[in-house]
Amino acid sequence: MPKDNSIKSVLIVGSGPIIIGQACEFDYSGSQAARSLREEGIKVYLINSNPATIMTDPMMADKVYLLPLTVESIEQILQENQIDAVLPTMGGQTALNLCKEADEMGIWEKYNCRMIGVDVAAINTAEDRDLFRQLMVKIGIEVAPSHVANSFLEGKEFAQQIGFPLVIRSSFTLGGSGGGFVHDKSELDEALKRGLEASPIHEVLVEKAVLGWKEFELELLRDQNDNVVIICTVENLDPMGVHTGDSITVAPAMTLSDTAFQDMRNKAILMMRSLGNFAGGCNVQFALNPETEELIAVEINPRVSRSSALASKATGYPIAKIAAKLAIGYSLDELKNQITQTTSAYFEPALDYVIVKIPRWNFDKFKGANDTLGLQMKSVGEVMAIGRSFTEAIQKACQSLENNAVGLGYYGKSLMKTEEILEYIKVPKWDRIFRIKDALMQGVTVKTIAQATGIDRWFLYQIQKICTIEKELGKYFLDSLPDDLMKEAKRNGFGDEQIAKILSGDCTEDEVYEKRKAAGITRVYKMVDTCAAEFEAKTPYFYSTFEG
Repeated sequence: MPKDNSIKSVLIVGSGPIIIGQACEFDYSGSQAARSLREEGIKVYLINSNPATIMTDPMMADKVYLLPLTVESIEQILQENQIDAVLPTMGGQTALNLCKEADEMGIWEKYNCRMIGVDVAAINTAEDRDLFRQLMVKIGIEVAPSHVANSFLEGKEFAQQIGFPLVIRSSFTLGGSGGGFVHDKSELDEALKRGLEASPIHEVLVEKAVLGWKEFELELLRDQNDNVVIICTVENLDPMGVHTGDSITVAPAMTLSDTAFQDMRNKAILMMRSLGNFAGGCNVQFALNPETEELIAVEINPRVSRSSALASKATGYPIAKIAAKLAIGYSLDELKNQITQTTSAYFEPALDYVIVKIPRWNFDKFKGANDTLGLQMKSVGEVMAIGRSFTEAIQKACQSLENNAVGLGYYGKSLMKTEEILEYIKVPKWDRIFRIKDALMQGVTVKTIAQATGIDRWFLYQIQKICTIEKELGKYFLDSLPDDLMKEAKRNGFGDEQIAKILSGDCTEDEVYEKRKAAGITRVYKMVDTCAAEFEAKTPYFYSTFEG
């Protein structure tokens, strides 16, 4: 279906102030959408209360309104301009809630403006925990045993029926705010009160906690012809229990069997198709039992999300840009792949590299803050690294964190005793990945760490590989270091500074660099092309690696 020519002007709703849990990823999506619509000759109006964003630059839209994100502001813009459609999916939960409120007040109907990219029924189903559960049961997808409560007593009664541990999830909130785990009776009252207060409709879902299950996210796009593509499958390194925005995530998924992957794909597509009649992007989260591969749906977000910004950069597929074009009537097969410019956008990216995202926290700036990670997001940003292997990508990501880590390690810092480390890593904290490496360096087995953390053994074996190379490097002085070992270290993400710290004797980063350069061990640049080099890429971007 070609472009809907009745849409001459579109209002994009931003996400407001940058707060923890709702940050710059929506600025990225909104900017992409504005450019995408203007390419089509559509007049773009934009509302966002935050001037410190790229999307509010006067060049981005035909008219930018720096107004509070309220229904009154929306009405003011509609009175001043002839606007045909509103796109709420680029501004996170804030934009969805605002557009839903405007719809309930009859604002869109009054000014003859329609919602594109999502419909109100889909917002309600995805965000209202009870409607979501009912839909999953109807289409035959498993969910954890749960009950929606609108009062404290109702929540308490159900909690006692299903037993602990429980998870409390607030309806219509972002970044997991209001949510939390309840391990026993003593924590229940406080968690219920907090969840009900955080929800704008005073509603919580009391759910059986699937702690220790693996967590996966899929990014999907759908057009008006009901074609669906899955852009990226992201695996959380941390098991269920840590908000996905606070978890180290890896793309593509590393530890899925093919049968589990196909099952997840089919269920994600079914979920998106049953959510409502709209064209745009969506994000689906699943929990998977590592023992039985039983799969349950956790949630669905009918908008671009934190993860879709990551997936866009990870795959080279501009999700927000394509989602905006789908919202104005195009179908996937009519749009071009932005990277190859010869194939259509109706394809699923193939990755021949590994992406690792690590969140970044600033607990040192918030004195007294609880640094345990849970359902409520606490990170203030994230880094993303690309490598040919997981070991290379995770070390690169650690080097980017700006927290004095040199690769996967803090060198020269006193280590905890083995028993202390094992106790420490049972609780998810910002530095758990570093402490896991310390434990492996001290000879703790992968099996023991897997039992303590719930992290899949595949990831732990990869970290053990880093430890093995590090121990081998420590046996040599710089002048006696074999070239083969240097090459292996570089391929597994060891930086020159890191190697200098590990080697016996004193040497500097510059000396390591000179030695490897003399041995011909230099970077090569590989392409992010969305199609694993199957087609020629016209607008590629690159990552460096030490593979030949």
